[in-house]
Amino acid sequence: MHSNHLLLEEPIRMATVLEPSKATFFPAMTKIVGTLGPKSRSVEVLSGCLKAGMSVARFDFSWGDPKYHQETLENLRAAVKTTKKLCAVMLDTVGPELQAVNKSGKSISLLMDASVVLTPNQDLEASSDVLPINFDGLSKAVKKGDTIFMGQYLFTGSETTSVWLEVSEVNGEDVVCIIKNSATLSGSLFTLHASQICIELPTLSDQDKEVISTWGVQNKIDFLSLSYTRHAEDVRQARELLSKLGELSQTQIFAKIENIEGLTHFDEILQEADGIILSRGNLGIDLPPEKVFLFQKAALYKCNMAGKPAVLTRVVDSMTDNLRPTRAEATDVANAVLDGSDAILLGAETLRGLYPVETISIVGKISAEAEKVFNQDLYFKKTVKYVGEPMTHLESIASSAVRAAIKVKASAIICFTSSGRAARLIAKYRPTMPVLSVVIPRLKTNQLKWSFSGAFEARQSLIVRGLFPMLADPRHPAESTSATNESVLKVALDHGKTAGVIKSHDRVVVCQKVGDASVVKIIELED
Repeated sequence: MHSNHLLLEEPIRMATVLEPSKATFFPAMTKIVGTLGPKSRSVEVLSGCLKAGMSVARFDFSWGDPKYHQETLENLRAAVKTTKKLCAVMLDTVGPELQAVNKSGKSISLLMDASVVLTPNQDLEASSDVLPINFDGLSKAVKKGDTIFMGQYLFTGSETTSVWLEVSEVNGEDVVCIIKNSATLSGSLFTLHASQICIELPTLSDQDKEVISTWGVQNKIDFLSLSYTRHAEDVRQARELLSKLGELSQTQIFAKIENIEGLTHFDEILQEADGIILSRGNLGIDLPPEKVFLFQKAALYKCNMAGKPAVLTRVVDSMTDNLRPTRAEATDVANAVLDGSDAILLGAETLRGLYPVETISIVGKISAEAEKVFNQDLYFKKTVKYVGEPMTHLESIASSAVRAAIKVKASAIICFTSSGRAARLIAKYRPTMPVLSVVIPRLKTNQLKWSFSGAFEARQSLIVRGLFPMLADPRHPAESTSATNESVLKVALDHGKTAGVIKSHDRVVVCQKVGDASVVKIIELED
């Protein structure tokens, strides 16, 4: 992975662009989050998704009931068993999402320059003239001239399935709008987004709390994706809810930034959250098109420097219906990787798209190519400079491990960790080789029963770029003594060899705790 490391800043022979890529065990260092739904819930398709490189499964509760998602999750567990590939679970909340309700489910045609009334009266039938909505405060929030966007499954930007509306007058609780483009809306729910408007609804709805405390607890979710995060307080409230639900006290919260409010309070949200999802679908409506790239690059840089995972959405929309991405989308995926994304989140492409497995596979291939030309040297210097001196003990060890691994051209870094923090810090410096994070289980008790920690920590590294977890057997010592060779290190090296990452005569950098000290060592493998 690191031996053929090119740099885009250096002269490149154009013919090398055409050279076929070498096959690697890990499809890419960048992770892929797949949203599961109608087209991606059979054991067969899910096995294909896992093999293609999906490492986190997202369950979007803005549609489908808990029973439906539970069946999908059971199928995912069966696929994990057959493929022997770990997969983390992410629950995506609905949040203060505005929706137009179409009870009949019949398609609704809207004609350019005609007018349509948005009303909170849900007893009315949806038609080309009237659209009932699930929020009675819209008339107080908008004024004449404001823009409202509406479409199914969040906006594809395709002007035939989504529509721009301009508020022409507010009449009591009703909002009268002029239709700016002809479109046909199909399905029973259309998402509504009022551009740059503050909506007075709680970030965690009662429905969200109910789903988290039942479905979430039952399935010990690894990640909570907090839709429409607008303030750091939203994250604190979600954290408080999770800490009360004993089983979920370790669940990580990923703040989803999808409107101007979230963007304005980005720095404080980043401090509170465990990771960030840049939801470009909604943001692309709140931001002028020429500003989207600026937010993306600035937000990814801030996440990278804070050492918190950043996930990017809406990259290959056209693959919902097509087998190949557009050239712009292929470049977009690569740029996301070069900008520092940890993971790419696929929504409609895997949820209802015709080619879920192919989409994951192509995103993985593009990511792997971009990783080969990622300027690690420049990134490393930037990160060290940003962290400044004096460094904390752990930060110093992590950066030293990465520097040593690059200097000796190691084929992997093996990190022993119980909380996962040390491994995440190593990944923060974006080494060019995979980091095998060996999670050492810890015995814990609630005075009624004994249990091992570790599974949460292992799965949560599945969203961090370059981290590949394995759970150690608690019976194996981390260091081998002359009496026993069955050390965790040997097991980790064997795992690396089986995976094709480590070969004879390779060098490997090992990072572990010995007593109170942290040690970085370089080992050279024999035959």
